[in-house]
Amino acid sequence: MKNVVAIGGGHGLSAILKGIRDIDDISISAIVTVADDGGSTGRLRKRYTIPAMGDVRNVLLSLSDSEPLLHELMNYRFEGEDNMDIAGHSLGNLILTALTEMTGSFDEAIRITSDMLKVRGNIIPSTLQNVTLFAMMDDDTIVKGEANIPSLIHNIEKVFYDVEVKANSEAIEAIDNADLIVYGIGSLYTSILPNTIIPGINEALRNSRAPKIYIANCMTQSNETYNYDLLAHLNAFHKHHTDVDKVIMHNDKIPDEILYRYSQHNSIEVIDNGDCGLEVIKMPLLKFDRGLVRHDPIRIKEALEKIL
Repeated sequence: MKNVVAIGGGHGLSAILKGIRDIDDISISAIVTVADDGGSTGRLRKRYTIPAMGDVRNVLLSLSDSEPLLHELMNYRFEGEDNMDIAGHSLGNLILTALTEMTGSFDEAIRITSDMLKVRGNIIPSTLQNVTLFAMMDDDTIVKGEANIPSLIHNIEKVFYDVEVKANSEAIEAIDNADLIVYGIGSLYTSILPNTIIPGINEALRNSRAPKIYIANCMTQSNETYNYDLLAHLNAFHKHHTDVDKVIMHNDKIPDEILYRYSQHNSIEVIDNGDCGLEVIKMPLLKFDRGLVRHDPIRIKEALEKIL
């Protein structure tokens, strides 16, 4: 049995987990960021002073073997203006909040929900604190809040917390026992690095002898990784003292019409210029859905099976 640890947040981490969940003879631990403070998650955090649950909900569902109807219920979002009662909230976020209030433990709420959804793996919030992410821009501007960081047209120098953040001990244990560690896919500064900059997790990653694989984004993100090539992504890991040993990257031909559509939103294809100094494994990883570029979980599975 191989122990695989995946680190990140949002839909990118979910895509990885949907792929690797079907690999034989592996045990999955997903270390998930809890720094999100936008939308439904942000409103519940402010009201109940609990860690962010939105990314946790997505990851739970990506590893769930429950009935499709239960998936739909967990993702169901109440309609209406976001500042009105339960309008804008997803039912899954409300369930996790209720269980946290009932048990007094965010960890226990995740465990109960995992059992309910028949989750195939261990979902671990990177910290159990109610944390706020900050970013320092290239002009020394400080931006407070994960949701606000991509809203400024500046290059990000680093992300950080303004208080001492204690790593979840389960996250450290998972990294210590890992045979393979996978970063990504997704927002570099607001999904992946918010986990790895937590001191206990950062130290565990540096001490781990497991291969550390970065599944590279295929497109840049406006106002977060604007105009980044692969080397720029890896330099961000280096600035935040996060080791990467190997890269898995797409070599698909992205249709010109899709590239044009993304360019209208200041997003371009991430290119490897051959100067990153690491082994870069290139293979077909993408699918194209209604004009959008997405990583294909089946192809991610095939790529990581080869690594394992």
